[in-house]
Amino acid sequence: MHDTTALLVELGSVILGLGIIGRFAGRIGLSPIPLYLLAGLAFGQGGLLPLGASEEFTSIGAEIGVILLLLLLGLEYSASELVTSLKTQYPSGAVDFLLNATPGAIAGLMLGWGPVGAVALAGVTWISSSGVIAKVMTDMGRLGNRETPVILGVLVIEDLAMAVYLPLLTAMLAGVGLAGGSVALLIALGTVGFVLYLALRHGRLISRAVSSDNPEMLLLVVLGLTVLVAGVAQQLQVSAAVGAFLVGIALSGEVAEGARKLLTPLRDLFAAVFFVFFGLSTDPAAIPPVILPAALLAVVTVLTKIGTGWYASRRAGIGPRGRWRAGGTLVARGEFSIVIAGLAVATEPRIGPIATAYVLILVIVGPLTARWTEPVASKLQAVLAGRGKAPGSKATGSPAGVSDKAAQAPARGEPMPSLEDLTPEHAGRDTD
Repeated sequence: MHDTTALLVELGSVILGLGIIGRFAGRIGLSPIPLYLLAGLAFGQGGLLPLGASEEFTSIGAEIGVILLLLLLGLEYSASELVTSLKTQYPSGAVDFLLNATPGAIAGLMLGWGPVGAVALAGVTWISSSGVIAKVMTDMGRLGNRETPVILGVLVIEDLAMAVYLPLLTAMLAGVGLAGGSVALLIALGTVGFVLYLALRHGRLISRAVSSDNPEMLLLVVLGLTVLVAGVAQQLQVSAAVGAFLVGIALSGEVAEGARKLLTPLRDLFAAVFFVFFGLSTDPAAIPPVILPAALLAVVTVLTKIGTGWYASRRAGIGPRGRWRAGGTLVARGEFSIVIAGLAVATEPRIGPIATAYVLILVIVGPLTARWTEPVASKLQAVLAGRGKAPGSKATGSPAGVSDKAAQAPARGEPMPSLEDLTPEHAGRDTD
């Protein structure tokens, strides 16, 4: 009875604390992810007040949090949208991978972590945070901007790439050889292809079989199916997270919409537990020594993500202002980076502190770059354009390639999209 009492007291305190932290983060316009990580650091090993009684429950809750994160992400996309994104955005996805995974891989090798650690850190620096980016675009009123579909296209490519990357990383972490890794990769590719085929050809039948007018029944069926498929995927070394993502893709229409509404509160609760658990498993004393390499890695990958957004937007024919906005918006890292580090930390414990510091930096910097990259770039372009004009010529102050009307900014500090960058009828989708 004493153990149960301690569990309830600790668990209640943790959940209440997360609620207070989340409200505070909303008040100051910040993503709660860094505060959840800091809370985990404060109450984990080496922290101010280690939690013992609720550790096992928190561990299981963290697993559920990852599954729900990926399920809700899959529910945002239909199979046809994923296929379209693959066809149109694959060059941008390749550039995204080369620019952003390479710094992490090089850093992992320089730190002496070997190939497995390098591959894991490459994933940490590669994947942007869909949740943070979606919230930033919503808060800044940019869902209707012309660059928004480009941003979402890059995120979709990254999410699909995870279906291949995570099984490969899992096999490497398990010490599986080349043959075993190849088998895991083939299983992952076959599974993804099979699910996409089912979703494209028989998505309505699957959704109809799961559908229910009773919210309770719909919740139980979708959640039970997701956990079951995630367990089977884990057994096949495809990763439970990928299995959950594929279940989300397979559901569409009213079923997906209803499941999203029912599962979002659960996702938010267990995702918060997941971030706290990652912080709990990281020793705070291990973070100060890695602050410098984490900060250097953050600076490099801020620039590479901005370059990714610029390239992807340019391919879509978007003007310079929209290109800068897209690049700045893609900077934030968050849930996926922590998921990858959480998988790798058992094999390479040193990745935990640097991944925590790296995510803490970029989850705070990301909303700032989303807001300020375009105004700063426009100012610099205007200055350079003014210097490049012949003496006596009249400088307009407009950035190169942007019309005077497009260069005008509203009286308030918020940069609004210009006519060349905005298509009102082309609204983006809010992804988690």
